[in-house]
Amino acid sequence: MPSLDNYSTKLLLDIKDANLTFSHFYYASDHFTKILVAELALPLNTCPNCQANLVHNGHYVSRLHYLALDASKPLQIELHKQRLYCRNCRHSFMANSSLVDKFCFISNPVKQKVIHDLTADRSLTEIAQANNVSANTVLRTFTRFKKLPQVDDYDYLPEHIGVDEFRGVGRQLHFICVNGDTHEIIKILPTRFKKDITAFFAKFPATLRSKVKTITMDLNAYYQDLAYALFPNAQVIIDRFHIVQMLNRSFNQLRVQTMKQFKHSDRRYILLKYHWKSYLKPYEQLEAKQPRYYQHLKDRLTQEQIVEEGLCINPKLRATYDLMQDFRLALTKHDSEQMANLFNQHIDVGPQMKITLRTFKRNRQAVLNAAVFKYSNGCVEGTNRRIKQIQRTAYGYRNFSNMVARINLEAKNAVLKENTLSITA
Repeated sequence: MPSLDNYSTKLLLDIKDANLTFSHFYYASDHFTKILVAELALPLNTCPNCQANLVHNGHYVSRLHYLALDASKPLQIELHKQRLYCRNCRHSFMANSSLVDKFCFISNPVKQKVIHDLTADRSLTEIAQANNVSANTVLRTFTRFKKLPQVDDYDYLPEHIGVDEFRGVGRQLHFICVNGDTHEIIKILPTRFKKDITAFFAKFPATLRSKVKTITMDLNAYYQDLAYALFPNAQVIIDRFHIVQMLNRSFNQLRVQTMKQFKHSDRRYILLKYHWKSYLKPYEQLEAKQPRYYQHLKDRLTQEQIVEEGLCINPKLRATYDLMQDFRLALTKHDSEQMANLFNQHIDVGPQMKITLRTFKRNRQAVLNAAVFKYSNGCVEGTNRRIKQIQRTAYGYRNFSNMVARINLEAKNAVLKENTLSITA
């Protein structure tokens, strides 16, 4: 059997146990699995109980799964644990190593690698194949991490918070709040009921809740009432994306209604049907100098000419478009005064845009804050996007705690460093 240099082998495998000595290696019957043979010594001369001399009592042999550079070539360590026996008190002792837990055949470095892989968007089966272990081993390692004590810190609240909900276990909506500055997840609650949200934030002292400056959310009046009740000094901010989304949807509904008044072969129908993206672009970004030939229009036009010709079809469509563009421009320039003036304009716009304006007026100050403050709900929406990807990779979750544990593993604030991870605690 080929011999091994003990120092070089331990250096390559990153093993620091001084009582472990490698001697040789061989291949298993499958001719792919390399097995390194090592002896684990027990540094005892006398019995800890009666101080009598100990005698050698053979070895306990076990094979450990270890990390391999190539998953197609598994690596195992055949560990010969020294056993000692006391003839006086009849106690036996066996060598143990930090390389592996007692009664376990999966080395701790493999478990650490599994936890590290769980921080990425990968399925349990894929992680198991990459580490030459079973999917059940990955699940047990993940469950052990999940059971580590997770202590909530009720002595700190960020000054800027974003709140939203996402659909998770059993198609139920879960509440999530995120730090607006660092984008770290503060808490995920199993429901979005008022009593649960109030009970969670009530655990924070009133002095901390009074220091919160902004709460960012969508146009959900339910969360606004909670924000005003729990954070008396905070400014509620309606997310800019949701404002623009409502404006676009209101304009689109009127555009579709106008378009359906004409035949499919009509030039007016084509202008409103096939160039709908141009109407939703900021007007200043429309191409105005270089015309293109459009086969379905039998004409050379710029994007600006197409939009202008389409808006001339209906004066109400023109007024709705101008209002949408003015709102967007005011948001871009953070001009709250211009936005306030738009609330009071008496122009003939589409019915859906009128409903949108009434909604904005009911949430006047929160909508104006979107132009005053730089914060948005983008961090929450991005977190929700990652959560949806986690659920798709796992084909959904039936257990809420498992889902939250995987979210925390993949979140930026919960990626664990291998040198500080202790999954055996």
